[in-house]
Amino acid sequence: MTANTFAGAAPHSEVKWHRIDWSAVHRTVRRLQARIVKATQEGKWGKVKALQHLLTHSFSGKALAVRRVTENQGKTTPGVDKDIWDTPEKKAQAIHTLKQRGYHPQPLRRVYIPKSHNKLRPLSIPCMSDRAMQVLYWLALGPIAETTGDRNSYGFRPERSTADAIEQCFNVLSHDYSAQWVLEGDIKSCFDGISHPWLEAHIPMDKSILHKWLKAGYIDKQVFYRTEEGTPQGGPISPVLANLTLDGLEHEVRSLFPGYRQRQRAKVNLIRFADDFVITGSSKELLEQEVKPLVEQFMKERGLALSSEKTLITHIDDGFDFLGQHVRKYNGKLIIKPSKKNVKAFLEKVRKVVKDHQGTTAGHLILLLNPLIRGWARYHQHVVSKEIFQDVDSAIFEMLWQWARKRHNTKPRRWIKDKYFHDHEGRHWVFTGMVIGRGGVLETVRLFRAAQTPIKRHVKIQGTANPFDPKWEVYFEKRLGVKMESTLRGKRQLLALWKKQRGLCPRCHQRITKLTGWHNHHKIWRSKGGGDQLENRVLLHPTCHQQLHSQGDTEVEPCPEQGI
Repeated sequence: MTANTFAGAAPHSEVKWHRIDWSAVHRTVRRLQARIVKATQEGKWGKVKALQHLLTHSFSGKALAVRRVTENQGKTTPGVDKDIWDTPEKKAQAIHTLKQRGYHPQPLRRVYIPKSHNKLRPLSIPCMSDRAMQVLYWLALGPIAETTGDRNSYGFRPERSTADAIEQCFNVLSHDYSAQWVLEGDIKSCFDGISHPWLEAHIPMDKSILHKWLKAGYIDKQVFYRTEEGTPQGGPISPVLANLTLDGLEHEVRSLFPGYRQRQRAKVNLIRFADDFVITGSSKELLEQEVKPLVEQFMKERGLALSSEKTLITHIDDGFDFLGQHVRKYNGKLIIKPSKKNVKAFLEKVRKVVKDHQGTTAGHLILLLNPLIRGWARYHQHVVSKEIFQDVDSAIFEMLWQWARKRHNTKPRRWIKDKYFHDHEGRHWVFTGMVIGRGGVLETVRLFRAAQTPIKRHVKIQGTANPFDPKWEVYFEKRLGVKMESTLRGKRQLLALWKKQRGLCPRCHQRITKLTGWHNHHKIWRSKGGGDQLENRVLLHPTCHQQLHSQGDTEVEPCPEQGI
């Protein structure tokens, strides 16, 4: 397969999934995305359109789109056609099916997931072919969204997170001279209410493809429903469409106060994560009489409206909840900590796991709880959480003590304590169990405590940073290094391997991240006498690992000289 094949249309010859040169695929897509960024920055929209067409009709774009939808968490979730791409042959064939001519998306499969207040959130699941087509067009639309997006928008954007949004809250509210009033904004049914005519008029992509997605409809309990508005939650393209719809709000709010000194006096700042946002202001009247009407008009043009129940104007001394955190000033000092609502919801989730596994072993229960506790603690590790972590650990201990008492209601307390709660590294009453590990050997596992998570200040992403722009490459490599050290904390061997490889997969020379995942590959297979020592192991992307084994190879090329 030649380099021209990767940049142009998909070849007619048969594709072998495990023979695809993924390094060339990634290189081609990244190069086209970088050109789209440059053309967007220069305002050359005709060139942007031509580059998008080249990317969405290229073999590389189609191959990468198929790989993305067959590696993510939804890879085993079918759409209305009940089809999943779970073999190399199906994945290779899928590349050929991603054709624009004659394309007709199938209706989405509607399911419901629980949300707060005993309500259900509708989720629409496209079939695999439509998911892949949406990812293909996201590859061409994402660079534009990142180049034109609001500086302080953090939701559903690569390399941005809730921690960035919370840190920006601290930046604009923590000083003595900071704004004292906050408009808490919430958009009513954002994804379901966006105007189709507005989307088709303003989204910079193939209008015919977009129209077909918007009008595809959905099937709920075997009944077909038309879609006349909104971009359904569940499709890969929906988040970027929602962001492009809401981008520009920050500029509109700031345009109320054109002069620098005027803006300084008004103290107006917007922080947005998807459809949740806060706007700071120097007075309640300013937010109520000037800012809120402007936001309502902005939303109305897009077919949206603010929720009257959740849109509030609050003084910073009273505090407000945002993204699971509570932001409030105490005697002039800003404190951000996990919200009571978030803590309660987390403990209810833990309680349900414990209750539903009354008959399981302690070791298995620990394996179920540890990812929950570790994930929740890491989410809150960047704010003032130390005391709350200790309170949460105490509450979980009580749940587990009751779990043990209920299992052995005829045994004395000392017996229960000796069986399940041991001393470890100077700590007492550590919930402990046994599981069958590698090779059928019993291993000891211990409950992870939230208080074990160190409190660490998050470094916010720069507002203009663009992961598709080559000039920001070194910046994002440094941030990735910090992020992976946190992800692999406690896994010293994995971290050592990742650093040794400079964070790159030696097969395709692309970054290994938490999102891409990784496999441990043994250079000399264990079945042939290879050991688990670091010198015999290397980290590979899951697809690269499968590709290597399918070809019967064990050797991998070293990564190029590129550091993290």
